[in-house]
Amino acid sequence: MSGINKVILVGHLGKDPEVRHLDGGVTVASFPLATSESYNKDGRKIEQTEWHNIVMWRGLADVASKYLKKGKLVYIEGKLRTRHFEDKEGHKKYTTEVVAENFTLLGRKSDFEDDQNTAAENKQEEQIDFNADGGEDDLPF
Repeated sequence: MSGINKVILVGHLGKDPEVRHLDGGVTVASFPLATSESYNKDGRKIEQTEWHNIVMWRGLADVASKYLKKGKLVYIEGKLRTRHFEDKEGHKKYTTEVVAENFTLLGRKSDFEDDQNTAAENKQEEQIDFNADGGEDDLPF
């Protein structure tokens, strides 16, 4: 039986995506994503924040560079990938990343569009889905 490698995160971007263009025209975008959870300890509310390294490739990276900005709330589906590299001193380093397969922008419609909307349109809740082939799926809910 094969295993399952599936990650689902909802969080806020810690900074704008860093977009790079590799040899052969391949685009890659990376950014940190913060997820937070709260719990009570001894009658006090404690909030714990985890930071996740997100990587998006090709068409999804192109879409991310257009729509994702620091502070935006986003739903991401992907898989964990651990890779290794050598630092400047020649030491082997490991990093674990979430390789995104699709994402959905969460929030108000005004979060996704230019400021040309009317006030009534800005109050409408909206979500826009993007998948690994860079396509956009406008959902009615």
